[in-house]
Order: sequence, then C-alpha cells, then structure tokens
Amino acid sequence: MPADLAANRSFSSTVREKWGWFLFLGIVFAIGGIFAIAMPLISSVTVTIFLAIVLVIAGLVQIFQAFSVQGWGGFLWQLVVGLVVLIGGVAIYMSPVVGSVALTLIIASIFMAKGIFQIALSMRVRPMDGWGWILAAGIIAFLAGLFILLQYPFSGLWVPGTLAGISLIFTGWSYIALALAARRITA
Repeated sequence: MPADLAANRSFSSTVREKWGWFLFLGIVFAIGGIFAIAMPLISSVTVTIFLAIVLVIAGLVQIFQAFSVQGWGGFLWQLVVGLVVLIGGVAIYMSPVVGSVALTLIIASIFMAKGIFQIALSMRVRPMDGWGWILAAGIIAFLAGLFILLQYPFSGLWVPGTLAGISLIFTGWSYIALALAARRITA
C-alpha cells in the first residue's frame, strides 16, 4: 500500500474516531471569532501585540544569525535588517494602538492592490468560464480596501481584530464541517 494512501486512511479513521474533538475545536474557534468581531478594539490590539512579539523574536534571531555567519558579504545588511525588525517590533509593542492603525493602512493598501490586479486578471482571461467571479472578487477587494482607507485612521481600531475574527469563524466552521462529515460516515 502506498504511503500516501495509508496516511489518508489513517487520517480518515482518526477523524472518524475523534470527530467530537474536531467539533469542539471548531466551536472554540468560531466562538473566539465572534468575540473578536464583537470586541474589535481589544482584538485589534491583541493581534498587533502578537505581531510585535513575532517581530521582536524574528529580529533577535536575525541579529544572532548575522553574528553567527559573519564571514559572508551580507553580514552588515543582515544585521541592519535584524535591528530594524527588532526596533519595529519594540515600537509596535510599546504603542499597539498606533501599530494597529499602521497595520490597517497596510491592509487597506494590500486589498486595493489585490483588487486592481484581480480586475486586470479578469480582463485578461475574459473569454474563459469564471472570469466574472475573478472580476467580482477584484471589485470587492478593491472596495473593501477603499472603505478601510476612507475610514482611516479610525478603521485601525477595528480592522485587524475584525479580520482576525472572520478568519477564526471560517476556521471554526471548517473544523465543524469536517467533524459533521466524519460523524455521518460513522453513523
């Protein structure tokens, strides 16, 4: 039996046997998402603090790594990048609301750029089936970015947390759906 097939069967039997735990995990994620959306300022600051901690750790690791491989030509640049990431992480941690507002500007810009490129892509593949869905996704992404930008800087108080909440709800629903499908197979 090929290893992939054995792994799939093992995974499927595990999911079928433990479907209740998958259901529980999905419910926890979904409830967490609802709370994140219901309390957008708290969840936005939390997301920003988490990002700050990740940046501090990444900066420290990069600085350590730069000193551990000093013999190559990129030492100084790697050290500078590590310091910038570290200082940025500390700055965000010290003022998470300002960090959240800055993060929101980046999110709005990404949504708008994504929307523009998806609209252009839809025009490029226009004769193919489904091009309209790509166009619609592009328009929605652009409008979402524009909406966030038009509400700026106040959108910084709710955008990161709301997006995290939406992600948590979808993650939760995916585990709930997996658990319910596994339960139907065993029933």
